[in-house]
Amino acid sequence: MQFSITSADAATRARRGILSTAHGPVETPTFMPVGTLGPVKGIDPQDLEQLGVRLMLNNAYHLYVRPGHKVVAEMGGLHRFTGWPGAILTDSGGFQIFSLAKLCKITDDGVSFQSHLDGSTHFISPETAIEIEEALGADMIMAFDQCVALPAEREIVLDAVRRTTLWAKRCQAARRRSDQALFGIVQGGLDRALRVASARDLVGIDFDGYAVGGLSVGESKDEMYAMLDVTVPELPASKPRYLMGVGMPENLIEGVAHGIDLFDCVVPSRHGRTGWLFTSVGRVLIKHARYLRDEQPIDPTCGCSVCARYSRAYLHHLYNVKEMLASRLNTIHNLWYFSDFMRRIRAAIAQGTFAAFREAFYHAQEQDALEVAAMANRDAGTLQRTAQDV
Repeated sequence: MQFSITSADAATRARRGILSTAHGPVETPTFMPVGTLGPVKGIDPQDLEQLGVRLMLNNAYHLYVRPGHKVVAEMGGLHRFTGWPGAILTDSGGFQIFSLAKLCKITDDGVSFQSHLDGSTHFISPETAIEIEEALGADMIMAFDQCVALPAEREIVLDAVRRTTLWAKRCQAARRRSDQALFGIVQGGLDRALRVASARDLVGIDFDGYAVGGLSVGESKDEMYAMLDVTVPELPASKPRYLMGVGMPENLIEGVAHGIDLFDCVVPSRHGRTGWLFTSVGRVLIKHARYLRDEQPIDPTCGCSVCARYSRAYLHHLYNVKEMLASRLNTIHNLWYFSDFMRRIRAAIAQGTFAAFREAFYHAQEQDALEVAAMANRDAGTLQRTAQDV
């Protein structure tokens, strides 16, 4: 992997660049759809290519549990196994172990835990994590880290930072493949000093890229951005920066403004399955009765195949009758929105108009909030009148 910066915003830390991988170039900043078990739910590789996706994320923990990293290796690695020709990033599985596994026990040696599927006992060390990710064969892999739930006492966060650094050194030493880029993960909770210390420790180990982990776990947006304020300046400008598990469009635009290059989240697919559709003027909750006879596309300005063919009324019908096609079409639209959103961010950075783009985005968000509030008031008024009539 090679990374080069092609444009930078004068007023913020936003930058545009290119990640060169063995499976093609990736323009940054970019958003990675999440394929937990290989595919993004209901979406095939051809869909992703047509949506402009060039980099996706797979979860090492879930693929380790089933079908097993050795099975994936025997099948030729993730690219051949999934049929995805673009670049892949795998996380180390640390977050999933600490959030999903049962009876998790952490020591400096590693983590022993029970599978969330069948209760079987497993042990993963930093060396095992690297073995798993090398077997999976992604272009970019993550060092094993300890993620703590927030809020947490400082001593707990301090111990996690110490252990994350210890494990990062062992991950670096355990590498056997030279064709994969290894990222270190900055921890530190919401403690500014610990975030800085963790970043400096990892920079000293000299990774190919750096991730900011342990955020988007329940803290406020302002707290997240405050941690980026102190962390990003400590990371080398010449290497890619990745904000893990983020997020909503407002998180993406603020992350870019803080100097982040890579993002991932299940939001486009998960929200699609629950009928939450993203548009240029705010959200469309397709289950609402107001769309029963709405002949418009989801977003008249959208270039996706769903908006080109289907009405809100039809998508409303599919969702309400629980037709599986609803999840697929909703997800395709949301993934298009996220891909196009990042394309427009990159263009704004290159053209020197990122500040204006950011301002226009928030203006649209404010208008959407006003409309949602007005709808709520109208609905409340209707309910009140109905109650009075009864």
